[in-house]
Amino acid sequence: MVVRRLSVALTLLCGLAAGVAASFAEDRAIVLASTTATQESGLLDHLLPIFREKTGIEVTVIARRADEVLDGARRGEVDVVLMHARPQEEKFVADGFGVKRFDVMYNDYVLIGPKSDPAAVKGKDIATALKAIEAKGAPFVTRGDRSGTHGAELALWIVAGIDISAAKGAWYREVKQGMDAALDAARTANAYVLSDRGSWIAFKDRGDLDIVVEGDKRLLNQYGAMLVNPEKFPDVKKELGQTFIDWLISPEGQAAIAGYKVDGQQLFFPNAAKSGG
Repeated sequence: MVVRRLSVALTLLCGLAAGVAASFAEDRAIVLASTTATQESGLLDHLLPIFREKTGIEVTVIARRADEVLDGARRGEVDVVLMHARPQEEKFVADGFGVKRFDVMYNDYVLIGPKSDPAAVKGKDIATALKAIEAKGAPFVTRGDRSGTHGAELALWIVAGIDISAAKGAWYREVKQGMDAALDAARTANAYVLSDRGSWIAFKDRGDLDIVVEGDKRLLNQYGAMLVNPEKFPDVKKELGQTFIDWLISPEGQAAIAGYKVDGQQLFFPNAAKSGG
């Protein structure tokens, strides 16, 4: 009887300890909403184990297009946002949904196209290139999904002086999917497409595609991080979320970002120390 009681007591104690451990693990976890480029490029798979090893904080990632990232954050569904759509990010903070925006890193957009370059745009600036593509009616793939990259593309058509909603025709093909799908569609159709450089480097099945326009300052692709406002959403894990942001912009986090490479090529360039918002 005594042995049985001891066994029951030990079982209850172990169950209690497991419950406490599970509760502690849950408390040491945050939800990060990010645009698909950071996930599809493999960057988060590189960064998060390093962060977890240092802090013990688990990070669950929800990868969505830019508008969905902010919609979820506006409902208080996540703790931290990491994305690349600066005007929308700044509005998010100005509207009181985010505490503060921090620059984290950048890469750039590149115009991808067939090596045969039917619109003869290789080496041109981005505005000239888009004008030539539209004038020739050369096949162009757009994500068409309201992502950060799609927003950047639409802004570039405006820079080129083209009303794409009026000018688009059979040559302008919407995939309404992520960057990998858009690149794959461009490969299949031998078309032009705007991509962030990280996704292009990580894209393996390139077929007859190559970079045709790069280096234009209007192709800069800045990433920022924001803590969702805990005053608006009390369930936001303020301390843990801010710990993650602080790590991203710290020398260690910035070095980890710089250290991520695919086939020897650096995909993202840290710049937290240069500016913040």
